[in-house]
Amino acid sequence: MVKGIEDKPVTEWLSARVKDLSPPLEFDLITGGHSNLTYKVTDQDARRWVLRRPPLGHVLSGAHDMVREHRLLSSLSDSAVPVPPVVGLCTDTDVNGADFYVTEFVDGHVLRDQESASEVPTDRRGHLGRQLVGALAAVHSVDLEATSLADLGKREEYVARQLRTWLRQFNAMTARDLPIIERVHDALAAHIPQQDEATLIHGDFRLDNCLVTEAGEVAAVLDWEISTLGDPLADLGILLAYWSEPSDKFLPLGDAATITDGFSTRTELIDAYREATGRDTSNMDFFFAFASWRLACILEGVHARYVGGANVEIPEEVEIFPHSVVHLAERAATIMNI
Repeated sequence: MVKGIEDKPVTEWLSARVKDLSPPLEFDLITGGHSNLTYKVTDQDARRWVLRRPPLGHVLSGAHDMVREHRLLSSLSDSAVPVPPVVGLCTDTDVNGADFYVTEFVDGHVLRDQESASEVPTDRRGHLGRQLVGALAAVHSVDLEATSLADLGKREEYVARQLRTWLRQFNAMTARDLPIIERVHDALAAHIPQQDEATLIHGDFRLDNCLVTEAGEVAAVLDWEISTLGDPLADLGILLAYWSEPSDKFLPLGDAATITDGFSTRTELIDAYREATGRDTSNMDFFFAFASWRLACILEGVHARYVGGANVEIPEEVEIFPHSVVHLAERAATIMNI
């Protein structure tokens, strides 16, 4: 029995959607996620799928929306954005206690730390950086009408809304007094650049939310649960906030693939994005600060959920998250000169 999976009803559900399914099924938790739980599903013929469901407890209102994530993947199936093919969505909680969806299994590597970085040769890592930016540019060029995503969310004042949302989430999850979070929030809120357009944005676009090949290609973009419409430059800022460099004084997640030889710098990613999209990136310092502050709020919530026992495994890097929150907030404060 795998925690988070009701073996028999899930098998029956999948049997109705996959031709010639060969049970019994094996369910293996794919480790590393700090939010939704992801499982590899394998039948007796060695065919593979991926099942995604919310965490087991302490779920914030409006978070971990499987229906929304399924909608995104289905809508993008014919777009230039690489996504896994969808098998189906289950909203009957009698099946597995929560909504879940299943996709085809896509071969690829998740580069989360220095060890996994070795899956891509050093001389292909710069290429991978450019391919990641290309995938992000594809997200931002999706035709909202053609993909029926025009009503996915509000378009205006994305950063202002994000600031309000994440401050509220932070305050709902924290048990600490961290005035720097409020201080940076206020500085960011007072200096939001004008939003000139609204595109589809991933909301959590980073290296380890993509499957990549040994040749440095992006096989699939994953984890669409908080995708919405908004300022595409904020999405680029999120990639930068997670992207560590060898000279960084701290690593927010405890380790980082991108500090190994051959990976692009944050400046190179910005340059590649500007070249790919033609967008003005002169305000990227603000969006880097905003995304760093936002990541601080996210990590505070992740730590609180693990402490509350919401997830199946507690990885070692979570122990540093309280310190990472402070460092990220201080980085944002430095950028904002406060």
